[in-house]
Amino acid sequence: MNLSPRTATLAGLTAVAALLAIVSAPWAFGQPWMNMVFKPLATIGIIAYAAGRGRDTPVLRRWVLAGLAWSLAGDVALLWPDRGFLPGLVSFLIAHLCYLVAFTRGIRLAARPLPFVVYAGVAGAVLAWLWPGIPAPLRVPVVAYVVALAAMAAQAAVRWRVGLAGPWLAVGGALFLASDALLAANRFADPLPMASLWVLATYWTAQWCIAGSLPPPRR
Repeated sequence: MNLSPRTATLAGLTAVAALLAIVSAPWAFGQPWMNMVFKPLATIGIIAYAAGRGRDTPVLRRWVLAGLAWSLAGDVALLWPDRGFLPGLVSFLIAHLCYLVAFTRGIRLAARPLPFVVYAGVAGAVLAWLWPGIPAPLRVPVVAYVVALAAMAAQAAVRWRVGLAGPWLAVGGALFLASDALLAANRFADPLPMASLWVLATYWTAQWCIAGSLPPPRR
């Protein structure tokens, strides 16, 4: 694939910021200030990438950018993992609802039922596994979040199946669910070794795939 100079530069800068945020964890450099600086910067790089795309589909572009902006708000909230967990959860819930609106442009929700059946099964299994470790006050917000996340990932697959997007959108939805499942397992079940690597690498790859689903600018 031939990348434009702008895209190649953004990809490089985003990858560097993401890597520095990942290795800020205690298992690597153990420098919290790096996470504070580079975690938001990585998502800002993806927003800049998305902002240069999709100008021929303004409504789709607007809702994808809204989802990325709410994701950035969630990233900032989760810089404080305890106090910021619920605000981060709500921010990402809104982000997934924005993505759902985007992914239903030109096609109705669940126009192909199979992805919804598959993702409902996966999300239900993950939720059942984690349920004993989820504190009671968080159970309703977590269930609402899982429903929105699974619906977003399923609709991304639907959009690909009907030919309105490339396969990378479906990959992005799947990776987002995988990232959040890893994050939840690390928080509510058993701690994962090098958790930031697995959670953040899948997260930013997912967001890049979603941003890349917007049509490229015309040359």
